[in-house]
Amino acid sequence: MTAFSVLLTKIAPLYFMILLGFISTWILDVDKKSIARLLIYIINPAIVFYGTFKAEINFANLSLPILFFCVACAISLIFWWIGKLVWKSDTTKNILAFSVGNANEGYFGLPLVIILFDEKIFSIAVLSVLGIVLYINTLGFFIMARGRNTLAGSLMRIAKLPTIYTFSLGILLNQLNMNTGETIVRTMEIFKGAYSLLGMMIVGMGLSTVRLRSFDVRLISLSFVAKFLVWPLIIAAIIILDKHSFHFYDADVHRLMILYAVVPLGGSTVSLAAEFDIYPEKASVAVFLSTIFALFYIPFILGLFVF
Repeated sequence: MTAFSVLLTKIAPLYFMILLGFISTWILDVDKKSIARLLIYIINPAIVFYGTFKAEINFANLSLPILFFCVACAISLIFWWIGKLVWKSDTTKNILAFSVGNANEGYFGLPLVIILFDEKIFSIAVLSVLGIVLYINTLGFFIMARGRNTLAGSLMRIAKLPTIYTFSLGILLNQLNMNTGETIVRTMEIFKGAYSLLGMMIVGMGLSTVRLRSFDVRLISLSFVAKFLVWPLIIAAIIILDKHSFHFYDADVHRLMILYAVVPLGGSTVSLAAEFDIYPEKASVAVFLSTIFALFYIPFILGLFVF
């Protein structure tokens, strides 16, 4: 089998989770807004704590979440400006700006890391995800909240997010070398599975209410350009610069960066769109189509440049 075929086979099970999400809403009438809140306020903070507590904190590793955070913010702000030109007063521009910075490193990327890389890279992968998590819970959350709230109201909602505090707690306990006990570690392992499962399922949940009018061609086109062209080009430039000048990262980290550059739009786009009632159906279509595209795009890119 070719590298493309092998990778495609390994990625395919994630799409079964999307189907489960669709079935759970369409047939079982599961409330996607409740699942979104579970992800935002309980599961996501737990994963952030686990990642910061378990990761080896050094300059190179700590620079990865900062790097992904900066790239996400830069792309988000660029496409926020583009979105304002396309949609004058429509809050679709909020979805565009948020979604293009929100790479699906967690729900989609981490399961792939487990499948494709050895154990030593996992904690680095989790730490890298924190860059996107921080983007989601700071600038990203602010952009989405601004679609339905005043400036003061948006800042208040950010201050209430538990992720900010679990991140700080994880770093603190990590640096103090605190022993939290085996039970807590095993509990966090369970949260890892829930994070990936529910994150993929909520994409399918959003699809259950999709109608023809939800296909916003401009939103889909711009988000695809940002995620599958701009993201890889920026990360490729950073890798080339590191190889020739800085030498911060080894080959495994470069491979991880390539993987994270080509994952689809994040499922939390649907979570926050549902939470703030900003066209969740449009968000679901954009995320779903990017996820379908990534089924073939990721094996192609990884087979070409990595494996």
